[in-house]
Amino acid sequence: MKPLEGKTAFVTGAAQGNGFGISKVLMEKGACVIMTDKSGIVKESEKKLEEMTGQQGSISYIMDVTQADSVEEVVKDAESRVGSIDILVNNAGISLLTEIKDMDDGLWDLHFDVNVNGARNCVKAILPGMMERRYGRIITISSVTGPRVCDPANIAYATTKAALLGFSKAIAIDTAEYNITSNAILPGYFLTPMVELTAEETDPEDPQRVLDEIVETVPVGRFGKPEEIGYLAAFLASDEAAYITGSEFVIDGGSTLPETISVGR
Repeated sequence: MKPLEGKTAFVTGAAQGNGFGISKVLMEKGACVIMTDKSGIVKESEKKLEEMTGQQGSISYIMDVTQADSVEEVVKDAESRVGSIDILVNNAGISLLTEIKDMDDGLWDLHFDVNVNGARNCVKAILPGMMERRYGRIITISSVTGPRVCDPANIAYATTKAALLGFSKAIAIDTAEYNITSNAILPGYFLTPMVELTAEETDPEDPQRVLDEIVETVPVGRFGKPEEIGYLAAFLASDEAAYITGSEFVIDGGSTLPETISVGR
């Protein structure tokens, strides 16, 4: 029996990147996966996922996590089709580089609306059912950026990702008595559209230079694969992790280990 067989997972930002990798692994581990994303390509991603895994059972919705009413409607429709939602993966997020001196209210609010309020909207919609059934797994994708490290011009992203870590811990303490766990995953550099956009913003003329230099700073010598976050998420979503809650898990290929990138070389 697969570890997530009979469970239903709700994944945000699932159309591509880490969200797609997480969805793929959860499905391989036996879960029915509800893929949601603001982008319409989530429909194509659902078909791609079923082709890659050779399994049926995924459902996709075009959904904007910043719109609480829309989130509520999607959750209700999904529950009417597949029953209870056992696993929530808060993955949707944005990262737009801006130095603090240039930070305007609109860009600041956008990061909070998507990264923090989006996660809150999903928890608010799904948590009551988990509490009623006295079972649930909530996994929030934070980042090493903010809680551990920070690159230049990352003020809004770093702040929201640090906030998500506190958000995850607060859920854990408030829901522990209901057999619900809440944990955070802190990824380092994974080769996703978000990272590629960051490289383009940093050096529009030669983004590949930025990507190559990032890899040089990672001790294992490569970018992470989205599926590797998926394996960690699948473990935290399983009953094997029932005694783990309020915790944070760094998955960065050792990128936050070096004190410098020059001493000893």
